[in-house]
Amino acid sequence: MDRFDAMQAFARVVEAGSFTKAAGTLHMSKTSVTQLVQQLEARLRVKLLNRTTRQVKVTADGAAYYERVLRVLADVDDAETSLSSASASPRGRLRVDVPSPLARMILVPALPDFHARYPEIQIDMGVSDRMVDVIGDNVDCVVRGGELTDQSLAARRVADLQLGVYAAPSYLARAGTPSHPQELEGAEHQVVGFLWARTGKAFSYAMQRGDESLKVQGRHMFAFDDGNAYLAAGLAGLGVIWLPDYMAKAHVSRGELVPLFEDWRLDPMPLYLAYAPKRHVSAKLRVFIEWVAVLMAQHAPVAGPRGGGKRAAPDLRTRPKGKRT
Repeated sequence: MDRFDAMQAFARVVEAGSFTKAAGTLHMSKTSVTQLVQQLEARLRVKLLNRTTRQVKVTADGAAYYERVLRVLADVDDAETSLSSASASPRGRLRVDVPSPLARMILVPALPDFHARYPEIQIDMGVSDRMVDVIGDNVDCVVRGGELTDQSLAARRVADLQLGVYAAPSYLARAGTPSHPQELEGAEHQVVGFLWARTGKAFSYAMQRGDESLKVQGRHMFAFDDGNAYLAAGLAGLGVIWLPDYMAKAHVSRGELVPLFEDWRLDPMPLYLAYAPKRHVSAKLRVFIEWVAVLMAQHAPVAGPRGGGKRAAPDLRTRPKGKRT
């Protein structure tokens, strides 16, 4: 038995909660992962996992051992990346998940620069607005808009997205231009609904003007859970939409969208990069986080205090937990 492989297999089973998922992320057979964990238990003479037909749960001894295993795996990774060649050129596979508009408009166009700087990092990018289980799906990090509710994740606030309200000229020609946000709740107007990933319900927006404040949800005939589809619906004249500035700017300049209620203010939407805090921040993840932070600072710099009440990730510049964002 290779003890390092066995510890790696055990840690992955704990994180994934499944031998099958762990085997998939390790590119091994389920039988091999099972055997490694069994051999580890035999060597230690301790039961690390309780197995049933439905789930795998770590025992008290297993939980204590898991914490130590993480430190061992982190030390090994540090030893490798501390070498001058490894530190200068992080390498390996990085699995990330990001919202579809952010990928299409900002991250993917900038990837050639990232690849030129870090040619040995392979990025597998999931592009969606769905909820992602960072540990269970073995994703290194996710980028999500809105306040994070998962207290188990470490998070770095990488942007504050300024929001605006927009409609296509075709929609305004048909329904008229609303002069007050409250009109969007009436029968004369429609909005395009964006389905909140956590609840599956259409999102509502808080708006302020002087001493006047209200929350607008509006009436919708069409709702979407993907940012690109949501934007396309607005461009097609299906209703009024709320967008971050970076998504709207080009369409406004081409006359495809018209800003509404410009004297009203919407709170910026925080954008977070989150990852599992117990997992070691590898060199490849560290440089990716910093790259995203620098890139977003060019498009939507953080205006408010970092962290937003969530567990904050370390500021990786000092070192060698959605919506349609």
